[in-house]
Amino acid sequence: MFQVLSGAWALLLGMMLLQVGNGMQGTLLGIRGALEGFSTLEMSVVMSSYFLGFLFGSRMAPEMIRRVGHVRVFAALGSMISAVLILYPTVTEPWAWSLGRVLIGFCFSGVYVTAESWLNNSATNETRGKALSLYMMVQMVGIVSAQAMMVLADPSGYVLFVIPSVLVSLAFAPILLSVSPTPAFDTTKPLTLRQIMKISPLGCVGMLLTGGVFAAQFGMAAVYGSEAGLSVGQISTFVASFYVAAVVAQYPLGWLSDRMDRRKLIAAVSLVTGIGGLVGMLLGDNFWFLLLAAFIVGGSSNPLYSLLIAYTNDFLDHDDMAAAAGGMVFINGLGAIAGPLMVGWMMGAMGPGGYFLYIALLMFAMVAYAVYRMTQRAAPTIQQTDSYAPVLPSSSPMAVEFAQEYAIETAQEAKED
Repeated sequence: MFQVLSGAWALLLGMMLLQVGNGMQGTLLGIRGALEGFSTLEMSVVMSSYFLGFLFGSRMAPEMIRRVGHVRVFAALGSMISAVLILYPTVTEPWAWSLGRVLIGFCFSGVYVTAESWLNNSATNETRGKALSLYMMVQMVGIVSAQAMMVLADPSGYVLFVIPSVLVSLAFAPILLSVSPTPAFDTTKPLTLRQIMKISPLGCVGMLLTGGVFAAQFGMAAVYGSEAGLSVGQISTFVASFYVAAVVAQYPLGWLSDRMDRRKLIAAVSLVTGIGGLVGMLLGDNFWFLLLAAFIVGGSSNPLYSLLIAYTNDFLDHDDMAAAAGGMVFINGLGAIAGPLMVGWMMGAMGPGGYFLYIALLMFAMVAYAVYRMTQRAAPTIQQTDSYAPVLPSSSPMAVEFAQEYAIETAQEAKED
C-alpha cells in the first residue's frame, strides 16, 4: 500500500480534490435550481447533460491524449472545469446550466481517462489491486467530503461555486508538478455492442439499468431533496449516504461474487435495491427512513456495476476483456443519460415519491431479467469464473480496463497456485 502511495500520491490527491469539486457542483445545482424556480423537468435536463458530455468525452479523450499528450489534456480540461464552475451562478438559466453540464461532463471524462491510464501505467502486477482500491477510496472520500462542505455557505450566493472551482484548480498542481513520467497511451479496439450483447445479454441489460439508477443518485438526489423540502444539511447527509454505503458493501459483495452463481447474486442485490426504493417511496417522509432507503439503494446498486462486469468476463477470453470495457461503459452511459430525464418526468407526474419508485421499477426489472436468464443457459463453475474487481459507475473505460487487467492477473495467479 505504501509503495503505491509513494509512487502515485500526487495523482490520488489530485483526484480526491477533483471529486470534491465534482460532488459539490452536482449537489449544489440541485439545491440552487430549486431556489431559482427551475421545474423538475428542467433540472432533469440539466442533470442528464452531464452524462451526455461524459459519454462523448470517454470516446474523444483517447484521441486527444494521443495527439497532444497527458499533461496538455490535463491542463486544458482542468482549466475548462474551473471556468464553468465559476460561470454557473452568473447565468442562472436552464439552457446555460445544461451547456455547462455537457462541458463539465466532457472534461471530467477526459480527466478520468488521463488519470486512470496514468495510474495503470505506474502500477505493477503486484500493486495493481491496491492501486485500484486506493483510487476508488479517494474518489469516495472526495464525494462524501463534498457533501459536508455544502453547509459552509448559503447556496443562494457565490461562495459555494467558488470553492469547487478553487479545489479543481488546486487538484492539478500536485499532478502536473509531479516528477512521475507520462506514459505512452494506447487503447484496445472495442468489441461491438452486438458482439457484447450476444456474449452476455444480462450484462448488457444490467449495465443499461444500473446506468439509470446511478444517474438518479449522482444527478437527481439533490433535486429530490429540494422537492421533498429537506434542509441543505439534510440533503448533504442524504446524498452522502449513497456513497458511504457503496464503500461499505463493495468488498463483502465482491467476496460473495467469487463464491456463488453471479446471476443469483445480481438478482438478490437488485431485489434489495428495489426494496430500498419502496422504503424511500412509502416512508420517505421520515428523514431516518429516508437515510435508510438511501443506504440500502447506494450499498446494493453501486456494486452491481462491478458484479455485471465480472459476470460478463466469465464468458470472455482474457484477450477480449479489455476490448469489452468500452462497450460496457457506453451502454451504462446511455442508461445514465436517460435516467435523470425519466426521474424528472416521474417526479413531475407524482411528486418526490416518483424518485424512489423509478429506482424500484428498474431494479425489479433487473430481478425479472436475471431470473429469466438463469433458465437460458447454465452458470459457469466457480473454477471457470474470473475474480471480482471493484470499480465505480462514474469511472471511464480506462478504469474498467484497469480492473480487467487486475482480474486477469488474479485469475492467472490462482490457476498457477
